[in-house]
Amino acid sequence: MEKKEIFARGKVLAAFGNLLHVEFDGNICQGEVAYIHLKNTKLAAEVIEIAGNIAKVQVFEDTRGIKLNTEVSFSGHLLEAELGPGLLTLVVDGLQNPLEKIGETAGLFLSQGVYVSSLDHNKKWDYKPLVQIGDIVKRGDSLGEVMESLFHHQIMLPFFLTGDFKITWVISPGSYNIDTVVAKAKDKTGKEYEFTMVQRWPIKLSLCEGSRASPDKMMGTGLRILDTPFPILKGGTFCSPGPFGAGKTVLQHHLAKHSDVDIVIVAACGERAGEVVEMLREFPHLVDTRTNSPLMNRTVIICNTSSMPVAAREASVYLAVTIAEYYRQMGLDILVLADSTSRWAQAMREMSGRLEEIPGEEAFPAYLASRIAAFYERAGVISLANGKKGSLTIGGAVSPAGGNFEEPVTQATLAVVGAFWGLSKERSDARRFPAIDPLISWTKYLSKASKELNYYLEGWKSKVDKAVSILRQGSEIGKKMEVVGEEGTAIEDMIIYLKAELFDSCYLQQNAFDKVDSYCPQKRQIELFELMHVIFDAHFTFDTRDDARTLFLWMHNEIKNLNYSEYKSLGYQEILKQIKVKLESAGVRS
Repeated sequence: MEKKEIFARGKVLAAFGNLLHVEFDGNICQGEVAYIHLKNTKLAAEVIEIAGNIAKVQVFEDTRGIKLNTEVSFSGHLLEAELGPGLLTLVVDGLQNPLEKIGETAGLFLSQGVYVSSLDHNKKWDYKPLVQIGDIVKRGDSLGEVMESLFHHQIMLPFFLTGDFKITWVISPGSYNIDTVVAKAKDKTGKEYEFTMVQRWPIKLSLCEGSRASPDKMMGTGLRILDTPFPILKGGTFCSPGPFGAGKTVLQHHLAKHSDVDIVIVAACGERAGEVVEMLREFPHLVDTRTNSPLMNRTVIICNTSSMPVAAREASVYLAVTIAEYYRQMGLDILVLADSTSRWAQAMREMSGRLEEIPGEEAFPAYLASRIAAFYERAGVISLANGKKGSLTIGGAVSPAGGNFEEPVTQATLAVVGAFWGLSKERSDARRFPAIDPLISWTKYLSKASKELNYYLEGWKSKVDKAVSILRQGSEIGKKMEVVGEEGTAIEDMIIYLKAELFDSCYLQQNAFDKVDSYCPQKRQIELFELMHVIFDAHFTFDTRDDARTLFLWMHNEIKNLNYSEYKSLGYQEILKQIKVKLESAGVRS
């Protein structure tokens, strides 16, 4: 992270928490990394504002020991991510320090100023060159590749270079560490450059090469309540706001385990340490159902818990999306999960107060909406020069105080995302999991996802619209029944209510503790959705309300048993057959 050359120097004039006022001499720029020199160490900081010869810098660590006139040095480079082979499986903080290595160095209690390279510079990789002497390349083109986990990690021409370069030297295939020069090239002026397997990208700038494409492929999650009424596309954006205890973190863990993507990057920006520890304990032992290899082999975890300095929360969010953009340039599908963006916004509010900026709504900075929008806008699909497409999907958990979706962070997020999965405390209290409320959630991707799903089931969108309509009718009838009772409700209305409850309980809900029902593949979802529509379209005739309740209670139990049975097993086929026979005996006329 630190460079030997010092571009400017300064001294501390004042301190407001982790915000320092530094008088400097030389040339610096906003976003530049600075180091606060203590007696035995240095603390990393970032320049966030410059006024004359006074720089305001935010320190990423505890500021104990900083005094008046403490020396400050400026590095001349922006806050950057170190990118190269070996990123997958890492657990790092917002400054990309590998927590395991730091633990070995500093012990259980982290010391100030401990910075360790996240990449292993001694490990050797089997390098295969993909260019020859005389080839003309430009930024983003592959110079070679190594195998990282299950992926061909592309060693690309650095993205800070512009124009065409002519390859003058290429290393032979073999085993090398990431600092080995693997190729050389000259620009049009004849200046020669050397390239290794490592790149450094500024995390707050979006670097990508290729043309933007419209998302058109669905990202399966294995959750029926998402894949059916509220799907997400690869390259899209979504948010999942909800109050405390509604299941935001559990939902994010499920998406990390089961989403139909190549690589998952989890940014725990300000969440409670207990939830992060649970994830760190669980993930290394999970097996990826798609590859039968450890789930960590395609995962990067960035940890900044609520007990860590707030300034590092912002760095963790941007680091996550920068690593994702890097892998997207290789033609891979990436998912970034930020939990939670509210904690990031709170860090911005705290720093804005120390900067004495004019506050916006609820004391959040006036630029809150633009910062959130800029973060989600880094998602999307990129068409590469080699014909491949890479996608970056971004999802953020939001933690509105008291579950109030009208607060600024939630509203600023809803204005830019493509899907909204609203978590409900009422559904959580009623043990309806996932606790996503289907009556307030929405997606802008249903039409495009329906084109893909029509291959399996014709008229998918119209069927989804009908199911949601029955849910709304059932909810309204249920509220009336609470007032007038069942006897004051027409039997036709009660049947609609029972259909809605059956769909909600047996289709939209899943048991996360059942090894079969916790993940529902697309084909199985479609088969169950067809069965639900047979029930929706059925014209039931009952003599009494008790007869109606008895039939639907039986179907509820049988469909639940169906969900817990292995797909296409003998037990599954037998239960499905019994349900269809029962419907026929009830005089169903579709």
